[in-house]
Amino acid sequence: MRALLLDGGLNLSEDDLHEEVIPRLESPVGDRRRIDIEVGFTAIEVKKDLRSKTVRQEAESQLAGYVRTRTEQFGQRYAGILTDGTDWRAYSLAGDDFVQVSRFELKPRTTPTEILLWLEGVLATAQGIKPTPEAIATRMGADSPSHELDRATLTALYEQHKDLPTVKLKRELWARLLRSALGAQFDDSDTLFIEHTLLVNNAAIIAHLVLDIDVKEVQPATLVTGQLFTQANIYGAVESDFFGWIIEVTEGEAFVHTLARRLARFDWHEVEHDVLKVLYESVITQETRKKQGEYYTPDWLAEKMVADTITDPLNQRVLDPSCGSGTFLFHAVRSYLDAADAAGQGLKKSLDELTDHVAGIDLHPVAVALARVTYLLAIGQSRLTSDERKLIRVPVYLGDSFQWQQRTDLIDHGHLVIRTGAGGQFYENELRFSEHLLADAVRFDLIVNELADKATDRPAGGRIPSLTSLFNRRGVSSPTDQQELTDNFRRLCELVDEGRNHIWSYYVRNLARPMWLSRAENRVDVLIGNPPWLSYRHMPRDMQELFKEMSQSRKLWRGEEVATHQDLSGLFIARAIQQYLREDGTFAFVVPNPVLDRPYWSGFRTGDYPDQEAPVKVSFKGSWDLRRLRPHFFPRGSAVIFGSRIPVGIGEAAKGNTPAPLSQDTERWTGKISRTAVNWQQVKGWIKREPARLQYSKAGLISSPYRPRFIAGATIYPKYLFFVEPGQSNSLGLGGGRVAVRSERNRLEKAPWKNLPDMEGVVEKEFLRPVLLGESVLPYRILSAKRAVLPIEGSDTLLDGEHPHLERYPDLAKWWRRAEAQWLENRSSERLTLLDRLEFHRGMSSQLPGTPLRVLYGASGMHVTAALIEDPSAVIEHKLYWATVATREEGMYLTAILNSPALTELVRPLMSYGKDERDIDKAVWELPIPQFDPSEGTHARIAELGFIESANIAELQLDETKNFVKLRQVVRQYLATSSSAEELDQLVRLLLE
Repeated sequence: MRALLLDGGLNLSEDDLHEEVIPRLESPVGDRRRIDIEVGFTAIEVKKDLRSKTVRQEAESQLAGYVRTRTEQFGQRYAGILTDGTDWRAYSLAGDDFVQVSRFELKPRTTPTEILLWLEGVLATAQGIKPTPEAIATRMGADSPSHELDRATLTALYEQHKDLPTVKLKRELWARLLRSALGAQFDDSDTLFIEHTLLVNNAAIIAHLVLDIDVKEVQPATLVTGQLFTQANIYGAVESDFFGWIIEVTEGEAFVHTLARRLARFDWHEVEHDVLKVLYESVITQETRKKQGEYYTPDWLAEKMVADTITDPLNQRVLDPSCGSGTFLFHAVRSYLDAADAAGQGLKKSLDELTDHVAGIDLHPVAVALARVTYLLAIGQSRLTSDERKLIRVPVYLGDSFQWQQRTDLIDHGHLVIRTGAGGQFYENELRFSEHLLADAVRFDLIVNELADKATDRPAGGRIPSLTSLFNRRGVSSPTDQQELTDNFRRLCELVDEGRNHIWSYYVRNLARPMWLSRAENRVDVLIGNPPWLSYRHMPRDMQELFKEMSQSRKLWRGEEVATHQDLSGLFIARAIQQYLREDGTFAFVVPNPVLDRPYWSGFRTGDYPDQEAPVKVSFKGSWDLRRLRPHFFPRGSAVIFGSRIPVGIGEAAKGNTPAPLSQDTERWTGKISRTAVNWQQVKGWIKREPARLQYSKAGLISSPYRPRFIAGATIYPKYLFFVEPGQSNSLGLGGGRVAVRSERNRLEKAPWKNLPDMEGVVEKEFLRPVLLGESVLPYRILSAKRAVLPIEGSDTLLDGEHPHLERYPDLAKWWRRAEAQWLENRSSERLTLLDRLEFHRGMSSQLPGTPLRVLYGASGMHVTAALIEDPSAVIEHKLYWATVATREEGMYLTAILNSPALTELVRPLMSYGKDERDIDKAVWELPIPQFDPSEGTHARIAELGFIESANIAELQLDETKNFVKLRQVVRQYLATSSSAEELDQLVRLLLE
């Protein structure tokens, strides 16, 4: 074990390390106890075999004693490792509890690097680690032991102190801000607040490391509040925000000290990427980011967009209105500084002017904290520590750049209004600032800072001091302004007395910034970025109503029938141009790929947004179609659009100011990008760029008569309440017609359902139905069906807990009522009962009674996949579309057409986009597939060839235990070489083209 620690590349040698991290064998801990191995702030207990539960529990108890003692002695977090050489477990104190936070098991294929990375994550002994995206993800990401230790400790601290007024206030304001933009999509949970707290405090410490500050020697409160930055004349980099509660609670400072020690392992001198984006994406789950419309842009794409859009960096002011972690800001800052260096511009002037040339806004407090540090990383340590550098204000602001509620929430009769109430009292006790005070952003920030500092320094409950010196120092001469600021100061003092201060300066200054930037004199020359991609169907109801109203006023709304496909990104871009871009200014945005050619984006493509408040016209300059790049860097296909804002004008002035719509001509990018390629220089060699002509969906097409006949199957959800596998029954059996079952679980289940226990019981056999899923269908062949408990009496009656017939079936009644109770307790909305969910859009009853001949095809996939089913008892799930056919010949005619490569090729441009053209749905019926006519020669021959292919596939030997994707590939490879393939494909093309 000692050899592993000293020779494993963990930076543990007696020659070059301080004593605190030298492995010590049999280290005394008091009371005649000795730690087997002690490394820095970690005790390692070694046992021969941890497979014995008794041995493991005794060892855990022993290790817990060591960790508690050392924690008291050192005054900071101390970890424990328990191992037998194969099984490695990391432990930490979480309040009074000793908990396992991470585990690593050696397998036959485990590499030495894997176990050493895990060990180093716990020990935190390495030094000079280069902060590459890979290193950040593996050493600090959600699955790293380092993160698991930090999260466990922070969770315990929060649970212990969450009822303190200062903690509650910060938690309330954090939730209020995110709820205002994300509504029901916002996960208002303590878990997310804790993750955000950890991320932001990590970012604050990294900011200090960028300046080459030895964070291990700095007081934790100084790190979190950014006092050293203020002393260094760097403002807006690290501030006391929603997440500064950690230094206001017992043991919080010790936790920050531990974070600092871990982050100091990295060498932050030279960073070439937005590595904090990697940290954020590796900690916050993809599901949470999707809900919030957060899709972060690859560095190489941001770099290329910046290079092509910011053509005169020294003379263009740039804003990213949804800056995220700062990827575009990073490259815009580098672009400006490179241009300044090339022009021989002095460092002082460069940094003085930089912050007026590149700025960002985001509504997400974590993104803003990360973006501010990214901004510093882009400037670089050598510039920041130069004697030539003077005052810098990092221009990354927390605020709603979209300004959903500008007129009802923040602005009132020429005043910026901030509500300071708690709970349901947000519309009382306001802070009010005249709009004209915002004109000078630096002055306004300094005034608000001083007001907050004076309120905090005043003895609680004491008299309110005079502001005369502040007025003189900041040039506040108007009696009206003086009275207004005095009233605000009085309110801040009251907040201090209530224990609810520490945050208002930060909150006020940041919410004011979007308003300041939207003034005509402050508008920018370039807008660039990646707006939020939030689908209409994922918006809460109140946001949907406002989105619809604002879209209609700009002629972006395309009707209720396509509402679920409409997306916030288009309205966000139109609104950003309206508020922040000067006339003749340019823009470049990453957008969902459907913007280029889907009919529901046609209003956006016109470039004419006639809002009554301030109409906007744009001239689009082109686009990049990125949908065919691999691997995908977003969950949906993407594109980039370019354009400029043109003057609207009135009367004679309006002549010639005609919007230029987004052209069907695009530049198509294809290629498979190496995962090791991270900048544009490395990536461009993997990409082929060529002119292309977009095909607008539905243009000139005649829909098939089969379109209304095909419908989606039933939504059987949550799956564990319905899908079952055989359960255990006793030796006496269950009697005729009854069967023991339990929930069939799968790894794709989501919270809260995945955390709930199995359903187990007995049901009458007649209620156990075969169910076909999307994965059940191969070309021309059906795989074994799943089994599900479904409340279908006879051939066509659906039962629920209130149905009078349910009591006739006592086993089903017991199962169903338990399932209903689970649903009612854990559903996300009270709108639907369990039967309503099952019967959504009549997905179940439309299948009753079952019919003997049905054609099925998958709702999604890279290829259309279809088969004919002849079992009337089978239930079809919503990942399949189905229709009844009159004859086997008609069924095989449709099946052959749907399975042909020609059909997939023709329908792809019409399909909704996921990562690829994967959402097939009913797009196939936008092709002119004619009604089957047995007397028509082409129809009959297609059906005949379908029967031949179906018979061949039925004889094909397949290992059905393999993944359905692989089985589909095997079948398609066989079909591609069959003697009928070429003829069938030609007949389908003849029929459809």
